[in-house]
Amino acid sequence: MSETPKTTRRKPTKAEQRAEMTEQILDAAEELFSRHGLYGVTLKDVANKVGVHHTLLNYYFDDKKHLFDQVFARRAAVTSERRMTALNAYESEAGDNVTVEGALRAFLDTDLDLYIEGGEGWRNYAALSAQVANTPEWGASMMDQHFDPVVLRLIGLLQKALPDCSEEDLFWGYHFVTGGLMLTLARTGRIDKLSGGKCRSDDFVAVKERMASFMAAGFENICRKRS
Repeated sequence: MSETPKTTRRKPTKAEQRAEMTEQILDAAEELFSRHGLYGVTLKDVANKVGVHHTLLNYYFDDKKHLFDQVFARRAAVTSERRMTALNAYESEAGDNVTVEGALRAFLDTDLDLYIEGGEGWRNYAALSAQVANTPEWGASMMDQHFDPVVLRLIGLLQKALPDCSEEDLFWGYHFVTGGLMLTLARTGRIDKLSGGKCRSDDFVAVKERMASFMAAGFENICRKRS
């Protein structure tokens, strides 16, 4: 009988090993930062979670803030690109019939889908985003860097849907939208207690069903009253 030839598994290259380790570090740091914030986590905490010596992290990242920035940037690029694609596709499809709710659904639902379908990693990022958005010392500049273009794209579509609405009211409306979204992403559990369990702070499907419609009514009402 002839022997079945053994298949030799290819040894990962150094670049592949580095990329894999980088992802492990980012995943571990993301989970820890989402729970304890930038100042509540040390590089040693991250190393312990990964299972490596803490000096190894200095080989991959200059310091803790550099690691934090990379954790945030990794998924920020994905959500920003997805939203921009969705907003462009919606305008192309709607033409001159852009609606407030349609624009908001392209912006909000596209993002919520990531937290519904993307697993705990994306939900950790959601909580981290809520922290960053509510940290004026350095969080605002991070949000500016990663999200200003897509936010201004949304404002442009809202102007198209509400041509008689002032820019001031549109920006206030966005302010209220992002406030509601960030509270949702934080998953504080407060609504669970207040509602006696009827609502769950991690039920992003329920949020997706309601948020765009609710916010659209707010835009339309304030713009109608003030015009």
